[in-house]
Parts: sequence; C-alpha cells; structure tokens
Amino acid sequence: MIADYFIICTGNSDRQIKALADNVREVIKEKFGKLPVNVEGRSDSGWVLMDYGDVILHIFGERERHYYNLEGIWRTANVLVSIQ
Repeated sequence: MIADYFIICTGNSDRQIKALADNVREVIKEKFGKLPVNVEGRSDSGWVLMDYGDVILHIFGERERHYYNLEGIWRTANVLVSIQ
C-alpha cells in the first residue's frame, strides 16, 4: 500500500501553492508534532507533494492537476470528501 489517504488540492498561483504547503507543514507540526518524510516539487513548478507516510498531499496548479489526472488514475479509490 502506498498510503492510507491521498489529499489532492489546487492552488491558483505559485504563491498560493507555496502558502498552502507552508501552512500544512506548520499546522501538522504544531498539532501532531510531525514533519513530512519527504517533499517533492516546488511551488514555481506548479506541483508540491508532501509525504507524511500514511497521508500524501498533492498541491497542484490547475494545469498540472489536469495533466497528471490523479483522480483518473485513482478513480476506483474511495472518495471521502470532494469539494469543488
């Protein structure tokens, strides 16, 4: 198993992607004392992945989210929440 949960979200700009990633890192560290095992990508690339072991967070720009189509790849997975 890769992870228990995938979180996929979209930022509207490089700055927003960076702000989302920074805020997630800060809140998870503060509330749960955990840092990501690994971080891939950069906000200016339109994609950041934060690996917390059992939870993997993908933050995409709109174009990159459409291109990588993770929802299509994982279409048979259970969706817990979907906010548009």
